[in-house]
Amino acid sequence: MLTSAHVVAAGQESAAPVGRRVQVFHPGGDHTLSAVVVWCGAQGGRDDAALVLVDDDPRWTAPLAPVRWGRMVTDRPGTGCETWGVPEVAQREGRAVEAVQLRGVLNPGSGIIHNQYVMDLLQHPPRWSAPGTSPWGGLSGAAVYCDRLLVGVVASDRAHSGSGQLNVVPAYVLHHDPAFRAALAAHGAPPAVLEAVELQQLADPATAPDRRESTMRSPAALLQAARQTVPFHGRRHLLDEMTAWCARDGFGAWLLHGPGGQGKTRLAHQLASLLAVDRWAVLWPRTDATTAELREVRHAAKPLLVVLDYAETRVQQLAALVEAADHHPGGTRLKVLLLARTGGDWWHQALTASSLAQDYLEAAPTRLLAPLEDDPDARPGAYRDAARAFAAALPRIEGLSGYDWASTANSLPLPVHLGWAAFGNALTLHMTALADLLDTTGPATHPDGRGPHRTGDDTAREQAEGVEDRLLGHERRYWRHSAATRGLSPGLSTPTLETALAAAHLTGAADREHADLLWRRLPALADQPRDRRDAVTAWLTALYPAAAPLPWGTLQPDRLAERHIGRTLDADPTLADRLLDGADDPQAGQLLTVYSRAAAHPVFHDRLDAHLTDLCVRQHHQLARQIITTATRTHHPAPLTTALATITTDPATTLHDLTTLATLFPDSSRRLAHEAVRLAQTLTDRYRALAEANPAAHLPDLATSLNNLSIRLGEVGLREEGLTAIQEAVDIRRALAKANPDAYLPYLAMSLNNLSVDLGEMGRPKERLTAIQEAVDIRRALAKANPDAHLPYLAGSLNNLSLRLGEVGRPKEGLTAVQEAVGHYRALAEANPDAHLPDLAGSLNNLSVQLGEMGRPKEALTAIQEAVGHYRALAKANPDAHLPALAISLDNLSVRLGEAGRREEGLTAVQEAVGHYRALAKANPDAHLPYLASSLNNLSVRLGEAGRPEEALTAIQEAAGHYRALAKANPTIITNDLPRVMDVMAWLETLPR
Repeated sequence: MLTSAHVVAAGQESAAPVGRRVQVFHPGGDHTLSAVVVWCGAQGGRDDAALVLVDDDPRWTAPLAPVRWGRMVTDRPGTGCETWGVPEVAQREGRAVEAVQLRGVLNPGSGIIHNQYVMDLLQHPPRWSAPGTSPWGGLSGAAVYCDRLLVGVVASDRAHSGSGQLNVVPAYVLHHDPAFRAALAAHGAPPAVLEAVELQQLADPATAPDRRESTMRSPAALLQAARQTVPFHGRRHLLDEMTAWCARDGFGAWLLHGPGGQGKTRLAHQLASLLAVDRWAVLWPRTDATTAELREVRHAAKPLLVVLDYAETRVQQLAALVEAADHHPGGTRLKVLLLARTGGDWWHQALTASSLAQDYLEAAPTRLLAPLEDDPDARPGAYRDAARAFAAALPRIEGLSGYDWASTANSLPLPVHLGWAAFGNALTLHMTALADLLDTTGPATHPDGRGPHRTGDDTAREQAEGVEDRLLGHERRYWRHSAATRGLSPGLSTPTLETALAAAHLTGAADREHADLLWRRLPALADQPRDRRDAVTAWLTALYPAAAPLPWGTLQPDRLAERHIGRTLDADPTLADRLLDGADDPQAGQLLTVYSRAAAHPVFHDRLDAHLTDLCVRQHHQLARQIITTATRTHHPAPLTTALATITTDPATTLHDLTTLATLFPDSSRRLAHEAVRLAQTLTDRYRALAEANPAAHLPDLATSLNNLSIRLGEVGLREEGLTAIQEAVDIRRALAKANPDAYLPYLAMSLNNLSVDLGEMGRPKERLTAIQEAVDIRRALAKANPDAHLPYLAGSLNNLSLRLGEVGRPKEGLTAVQEAVGHYRALAEANPDAHLPDLAGSLNNLSVQLGEMGRPKEALTAIQEAVGHYRALAKANPDAHLPALAISLDNLSVRLGEAGRREEGLTAVQEAVGHYRALAKANPDAHLPYLASSLNNLSVRLGEAGRPEEALTAIQEAAGHYRALAKANPTIITNDLPRVMDVMAWLETLPR
């Protein structure tokens, strides 16, 4: 029980009365119960609250659901709240204690200095005739809720409020106390997480530990990450990195990816509970949350972590969160943790979806989560720990309370071949422990009628791959019992109901009407009356509840749902075709995503791959967009890419279909790169044939296809073939622009820009310069006529031109080009700083380098100082996006300051750069360790010049250590960078000590 410290300490001095016996009662009850204080804050202090443990007593009715804690995260006033209590105003002599329910609002700014909430009561304060007392006396210790979230406990009547306000001790103050958290943990409360009060309607209920224990009838429920049945362990180093990342100011994103069951969601829950100590709030958004709803995150004024699970399927929601970050004031920390089964293409597309996304996500750390149980020697202990944790929880499952689970867990034989790599996956190990326990109650039914996969002849692979089937066998008992209870069986057969369950998880449904449309696509249910179909929906809702309007949730963990779906599709491949007949785009996309995940299970031996490929080829008119999107997001794209290859090379595929398919391909995709080349080549061949027959009509299309083909060829390393294609495109567009310059000059400039890139990659710098010079000339003319449309492209080409001129030994002309680029970007940034300020800062950095090379150090210093100023402002608002660029510009600034004789300032600048690089390299060493090594080299030089040779030597030795480590992965670093380090070390040896 949660109450007030001054209530349990009544009659005592200020000493905390932990261990004191107290009496508790239910209003309206006829008895009191004995309890003991297990934690107590300070009477009248900021933490004026206490925890009381009620002794075992059959007359005590404990809460059915765990408490969900919350905190205010915005500064917006008027958040509704309520409380129940037994104040003096409600009591009458000689009558039972009466309760009062009060409604009010919380305004986050009220009481903020003293870490209080102030509840403004909506009821008019009652008249009260007892001088010196409050009508609300006796209300102290009452819980204050904002909808479903416990946000605090009533402490007192607020002074000078005329009894119209109550002081409330916030939940975040309590959770800041390690002793409070320890008391909760010691008595079985789940790890504390503070949810975002004002955003709670966005929260996914499946991620919160609020399910009532009386409804936990499925043993598989114990595997859900939100329940945290098995205590968290390991990942200490990664958690330290992530908490350090959260501690950085402003916005930040982090991508954590890995196979299903690797522990991503558990890690996120653990991080969330750690952040509660520092008063963070956490939001796990619903999968159906709209982009408009998610943009409300921009109002967060307290530290907030947003966890986006299955982020690869929620790219639009990620874009909405980026927009929210762009409108967030930046004064508090706002972090987005992305959990995905795979990185790669979908992440690259999310980064490049807009300049805004690139700014906010480009520097986000990405991490492939390694297996948790990677050490075979540690697996027996982990298995035993999991079995004991499940044994403690299994009595709460309906029908499983009559077993001695603790003894069973201790006597289980260890699985054969725990050393096999599959048992490094935490979920596989946990599922095996749970299945082994359940199997002791009797064999589960396998889909093909066999018993569980646990014979003495089983191999380790079969045991690991079969554990889902073993658990599904036990889950079927739950399905059948529920169906019989609801009167669905024997009227509907078990196969019919299990097919409905697979269909529900394959496509989902937005609401009950949507669900009925789904059932009409199943032959066994289509001819049933509406009330019978509704009963199937109700059955699924009872099995796996979801927040309205969604009719049902999902069987978790997902690997169980995928295995059941895979078994169903393997037995009836035509089911997917029937489900697609009338499916909307979200349902079609979900079907392909879940189908591909199910096909990835090795137990199906590639049979589902062939079925999925055939489905995509048959239904490509309906599925083209979803095939491409899913192929870039799933961790098992092979069936989808095979389908794309088949569609592309089929002579029967029309030009219209091929063109439509090409528009759906992402601009850049490593996963689909070869399929993109194949499609671009097919389109080029088709248009070439058409252009030969009718050049006036089809030459522009041929030029476009050649331009696209050159880009696709370059992505797969076929640069010579790409150069040939772009040269032909330039020739065609040059002829077209000569005849119709207004229509085709912009396209000619684009192709010339691409030609310049390809020529450079082929080692032909002079021709490269010629191509970019012509592109600049064309874009200059276009920008003169229409600056709004073409000036950004001109500025970009001028930046490129300046670099190309430097490559051929024409630095003066290069300087002129970059100066013009800076001028254009300055004008663009004044009109639209959000879009163009990073471009201006980058071109200023380039200008500083070129001015330095031209022997104009003062102007070079001025340019880099301005660049640093812009990057500093950008990095303050969005450190993940702009901190790397700030560090680079600080490095350059230190060089310029040294050249100007301002060595102490130069040393300060490079020290700041090294500090930033350390933080960046800790979060993402692959991307930033080379820059840290280079910056340390620069720091060593600056320290040597400042007469601090010992520190200089330490810095250069660290740089050398990093370079040696990097050289193991990339030997070219030895020739490119280590000699510089050795030179600096030799120079340091000449300095006096």
